[in-house]
Order: sequence, then structure tokens, then C-alpha cells
Amino acid sequence: MAESIADPAFWRALGAIIWVNLLLSGDNAVVIALAARSLPQREQGTAVFLGSSAAIAMRVLLTVFAVALLQLPWLKLAGGLLLLWIGVKLQLPDDGEESIAGGESLLQAIKTILVADLVMSLDNVIAVAAAAEDGPPHARIPLLVLGLALSIPIVIFGSTMMLGLMERFRVIIVLGGGLLGYIAGDLMVNDPAIRVWIGAHASWLRDYRAAGAAGAALVVGLGLWLARRSETGARRSVEAERSNS
Repeated sequence: MAESIADPAFWRALGAIIWVNLLLSGDNAVVIALAARSLPQREQGTAVFLGSSAAIAMRVLLTVFAVALLQLPWLKLAGGLLLLWIGVKLQLPDDGEESIAGGESLLQAIKTILVADLVMSLDNVIAVAAAAEDGPPHARIPLLVLGLALSIPIVIFGSTMMLGLMERFRVIIVLGGGLLGYIAGDLMVNDPAIRVWIGAHASWLRDYRAAGAAGAALVVGLGLWLARRSETGARRSVEAERSNS
């Protein structure tokens, strides 16, 4: 483990895990707040802490499982394609989570948090597992545990601030989407099914991180275009409603 700490790849992967987890945990933080909103004030903090802790523990187990699966042929390609879409989707206007029902009891609120987090964690699990791929192979599991553990207090206590920052400074979301695209491109060219072919015919994709750069450019470009198109469509709908009224 001491050798891993001295490896720059360890810190690069750790930073990516923390950043990706924070970017993709915004919706989960909103779900936690909504699930606890119907409880008495004295129980809200307990529900948030217990529900978040259980959800994070569940996510660690799912991510460890995902890391193992990513060693199988074709799954890095599939995971990379999913990450590209997640990176694009991150930049689109949010629809909100108003459909989440608040819990009437502490146990019900914790159950709601766990179920909602499980349903919404696929993107987070795949992205964090992919980010760990850039670290030293023997340190991937400690990287996951450490990265997710460092994210816990920020997700629980700083989620509102993080959401506010992302709404105010859109560049954070754009950079986050670019990071996911970079991870996706790098992940795909390291799939066991095509690794040998890439090494023989297109090693520059891996050696110079060209696949990662292409993935980042694709996600940022497509995400910005779709977001602008969505905003234009929403603005036209509002103008049409005003003119009809």
C-alpha cells in the first residue's frame, strides 16, 4: 500500500473518484432530503445520517462488484458507452425529484433512501468503478473505499452547497461531463476483447490518451448542443403559451 501512495496514478484516480462521486450524488442528496422532510425535526438528522451511511455502504459493495465485472471482455466497452451517455445527460436540464414521497416514520424514511439510492446509483457505480481503473491494479479496492469514504461527509452535509455551486457555475458540470467522457474513452480502449488489437494497430489511442480526449470532446460538445437545444425548446414553449393566453 505504501508503494501505491507514492504512485501519482493513485492520487489521480482518487481525485477522479471523489469528483465523479460528488457530481453524480447531487440527485441522491435531493432524494435523502425529500425522504426525510415529513419526519419530526428531531428525527430528520438521524434519518439523513443512517440512510446515507447505509446507502454509501451498499454503494461500496456494488462498486467492488462492478470493478470485478469490468475485467470481463466487452463489459468495459459497454460501460464506456454508458458513461458517455451519463456524461451527456449530466449537462441536460434537471427534471427534479418531486415524485419521491416523504417517510412517515424513521424506518420508512431510511427504507425510502435505500431503495431510491439503489435505483439511482447505476451511473455512480459504473463511473466510480471506471475511475478506479486508472489507479494501480493492486490498490483499486482501497481506492474505492477511501474515495467513497472521503465523499460521505460532503454528500451528507455539503450536498446543498454543492448543488448550489453547480447551478451557479455551469462550468463545473461541463468539466465533470468532460471527465466522464475521458474516463469512458480510456476505459473502452482497455477492454480485454480489443486490447491486443489496439496495441498492435492503434496503440496511440492508449499511449497518448487520445481515446480519453476524444471521449471528453464528444461528451462536452454533444452535451452543450443538446442542453442549448432543450433550453431553446423550453423558451419557445413558454412564448407560445403566453401568446395563446
